[in-house]
Amino acid sequence: MNKSFQFKQFTVNQDQCAMKIGTDGVLLGAWASINNPFSVLDIGAGTGVIALMIAQRCNAKQIDAVEIQEDAYEQCVENFENSPWADRLFCYHASINEFTEEMKEEKYDLILSNPPYFVPNIKEIHISESRKKARFKDSLPFEDLIKFSSQLLSKEGQLAIIIPFSEEKKVLKIAENFNFFPNHITRVRGTKESSIKRSLLQFSLSETILKENELVLEIRRHNYTEDYKKLVENFYLKL
Repeated sequence: MNKSFQFKQFTVNQDQCAMKIGTDGVLLGAWASINNPFSVLDIGAGTGVIALMIAQRCNAKQIDAVEIQEDAYEQCVENFENSPWADRLFCYHASINEFTEEMKEEKYDLILSNPPYFVPNIKEIHISESRKKARFKDSLPFEDLIKFSSQLLSKEGQLAIIIPFSEEKKVLKIAENFNFFPNHITRVRGTKESSIKRSLLQFSLSETILKENELVLEIRRHNYTEDYKKLVENFYLKL
């Protein structure tokens, strides 16, 4: 699990990160709509994989990331420096509220986040603080994510996130409270027969026609659908 993860155009080291490369981050990095952004922000960057994917997909001059957990921050910096786009990538070691206060004059054309969303149970009280921050939603509540994103987003900008499907209605309501309008929702199933597990949500600050669709990842175990392969084919070495 701690070995580096090799993508087609970059490598992600993850030995210092509490949360390793997973399907959610890769889905978001591949799915988010790109509209020639000048500046991009990845909130809660972890390994930096989402920012790296965006750097591969577009020519944004400024791709920033913010990460509160020190080991993950150091790993993110390492991954950025080792990538082909080191001159465009920068990671800040801060909480999102500290970052927003410091960067209040800054506006981003695209903000992305794969926020933590697990609720700890009694068995998980004794796990490391770094893993708690990476896993549990108290470390980056959805309301904080959306509130601070609304302050950092440019007028024509987009906010793209991935969350559990069970949280979709709640997050849409929070977003509405901060004058965000959903413009694209993709609901993700493992297989055609399985229940919806994730929601990919993209928002803007002006109302547009909402596009809704579903994405099925697998026909059966390790036999991936054409839709999923098409989405991630520029990143994974093999599927």
